[in-house]
Amino acid sequence: MRLDEFLEFETNERAERRRLAREKDYGILDHLDSFERRFEEHVSEDAIVGSVSPSIFVGRANYPTVSTGLLSPVGREADAERFATSAAWYDEGVSITDVFDRRTSLLNSTKGVDVTGVSGTATASTGNARLGGSVEDVWEGWLGVQREVAIADRPVDVEIGLDGRPNLDLEVGLDDIKTPTGPRATARTAALGENPYVPRPVKKTLEDDDWRAQGAMTYLYRRGFDVYDINSILSAGALGRGANRRLVPTRWSITAVDDTIGQYLRGTVRDAPTIDAVEVHRNEYLGNAFWVILVPGYWEFELVEMKAPGSVWNPDPDAGIYLAAASEGRDGRTGYVEETAGAYYAARLGVLEHLHGRDRQAKALVCRHVSDDYWGPVGVWGVREAVRNAFEGEHGTAETVGEALRGVASYLPISLARLRRKSTLAAGLQSTLGDFSDED
Repeated sequence: MRLDEFLEFETNERAERRRLAREKDYGILDHLDSFERRFEEHVSEDAIVGSVSPSIFVGRANYPTVSTGLLSPVGREADAERFATSAAWYDEGVSITDVFDRRTSLLNSTKGVDVTGVSGTATASTGNARLGGSVEDVWEGWLGVQREVAIADRPVDVEIGLDGRPNLDLEVGLDDIKTPTGPRATARTAALGENPYVPRPVKKTLEDDDWRAQGAMTYLYRRGFDVYDINSILSAGALGRGANRRLVPTRWSITAVDDTIGQYLRGTVRDAPTIDAVEVHRNEYLGNAFWVILVPGYWEFELVEMKAPGSVWNPDPDAGIYLAAASEGRDGRTGYVEETAGAYYAARLGVLEHLHGRDRQAKALVCRHVSDDYWGPVGVWGVREAVRNAFEGEHGTAETVGEALRGVASYLPISLARLRRKSTLAAGLQSTLGDFSDED
């Protein structure tokens, strides 16, 4: 499809999506009331009745002694699988309210442990944590149950003993962006209510105690495990060389898996032929609009984020557009991305999966416009799935890079000139003098 036709089509589609987004659903308030009622019915003073856990959580505060949790959808055990963050959320078309509904429905039964599985009261402040240990053979007690839940192929029946009444605090703040947690309870004990099924590829990674974590992650991905599954397995300390296995905070594991799989995919397209024409792909989800420009040539990647005033990451309505950008060349990066953080690795993964599927390489510029319709944090899964699905359906083609940049810039909240000043990749791509005429 010619770029002008694609842009006209997208204009009509975008207008409808924005109309629907403006009708913000504040049903989250009703949900919180109903959750309290379910909570009273299913949680006693010292136990969770009929608990099913679809996922785990590993905190990062006070590392290496961290808070670990079993997440349970109170009163919705039959639908437990729907409460674990996954690509299926995009397929369902969940809204921001839906995300909050699911996350605040998950009771996080927590217990403090050492990431190496070493028992005791070591803390980061005392410096007594023995990081020489490993969770390789820890399959009993609280930590063992948590690891069994993480490696199972479906939600697991568990019996959780609580230490006192749970804290029914349903405030959702920025710390919850990547961690699907709601109210918290201190756990005393945990036991499996069934023998969970562990897929054969996961067993293989567990049994090979001389396999580096990066290789094990790639192995699982190549055998059909999505990054969401691998995140949990890595977080539970079930990957890597036996002597080095330890719990990985959930927030860290998400980025580690996106980065590792991204590096693997980048290697698969490194010597592939390039695409033949300049392409423009687009998707919009949860108040975030993504434009992906693919240009013939050796692999390069950049994410440019434009965060509107009044959006969750730029709440001051008078602050102006906040810009952030990060990029890499053909050989990737050597350090962590600070400006765009986990969104960078999530977006890069979506682009590389597409190119890998085509056995092609390209230069890729992803422009993310975070509008004020993004009123609540949902996490980097939204970025990952929006970019993955940007390549579905029609896309536009342009005769030149300059034409593509001008076409996309007309839909962005900043001028092309400002985009070029912020974007290393846009500034370096083929252009004409006319591209620089719209100074702001």
